Amino acid sequence: MNGGVDSLCQFASDNCAGICPQALDAIVEANKGFARSYGDDEYTRKASDALRELFETDCEVFFVFNGTAANALTLSSMCRSYHSIICHEMAHIETDECGAPEFFSNGTKLLIVPGANGKVDINEVRRLVRRRHDIHYPRPHVLSLTQATEAGTVYTLDELSVIGDIARSEKLYLHMDGARFANALVSLGCSAAEMTWKCGIDALCLGGTKNGMAVGEAVIFFNHELAREFDFHCKQGGQLASKMRFITAPWVRMLFDGTWMNNARKANASAIRLHDAFSKIPEIKIMYPCEANALFVTMPEYITERLKQKGWLFHNFIGTGYYRFMCSWATEDKDVERLVRDLKESV
Repeated sequence: MNGGVDSLCQFASDNCAGICPQALDAIVEANKGFARSYGDDEYTRKASDALRELFETDCEVFFVFNGTAANALTLSSMCRSYHSIICHEMAHIETDECGAPEFFSNGTKLLIVPGANGKVDINEVRRLVRRRHDIHYPRPHVLSLTQATEAGTVYTLDELSVIGDIARSEKLYLHMDGARFANALVSLGCSAAEMTWKCGIDALCLGGTKNGMAVGEAVIFFNHELAREFDFHCKQGGQLASKMRFITAPWVRMLFDGTWMNNARKANASAIRLHDAFSKIPEIKIMYPCEANALFVTMPEYITERLKQKGWLFHNFIGTGYYRFMCSWATEDKDVERLVRDLKESV
């Protein structure tokens, strides 16, 4: 194989990248001496304050191990078992979390809607909410958005504002799955506040792992009432880290020195370079706008097989039939150039 071990996972997922140096240094620094346990430490306090500063508001902040736990526990705190959660048919909570939101909420039902480019069709959301009001129907209670979406696109601020207004008029809480929140923020060039609570977002699951951390997502409640006893949800769900400082220290470092945004900026730029190169090859068809750090394409089977023989790993994305190429903080120009070269040879 031409690719070798170093390239096997290069464009499969941003989860395949290692820990960025700044996050790793922060963990090593936090390993000196003793610290209070279960989040009662200096690093966790600093990380929480840094996020409040980032979002320009007094929000409730919690930390969990991974994105599935963040989404599932957050949604369960927003719902009762007879409620329902509306989300896009491609949403991670629908396709990739093994029923965790339903499990932790004791049965809250997910209601899916279609929508172009991975974004919910707001008219379909309205239809679901208004379709029935009887006691036999799981009452719609939360609308969940993914930013950036599973299609690698980004809701604009205008789109978020419209959705926020409609959610309020339909008495829905708004949840945002922000596993790639930083990538969306870079794409829009706006503030974190503008992309969340100023548009009506009640709760955000903020991703750190895909941005270069080893582990750890932040759960942020802009609606304080929804955060009531969330710490008990975390404990019961096995998500309260005893040595919390090793989760939160990277947040402190990466937020204060700008690494968090720089990593997202680098990943997005790599995806744009990939998009520009792929779009010049007639056999390749770009399927969604490239607005974050992912590129979705269709291509003949013989090309995919030749690329795999050369050592490249990329996903045939769930339920779409499209191939996904994902860039990360660790993607370098030479990686993009090497893939494009092998692609041209395969064609």
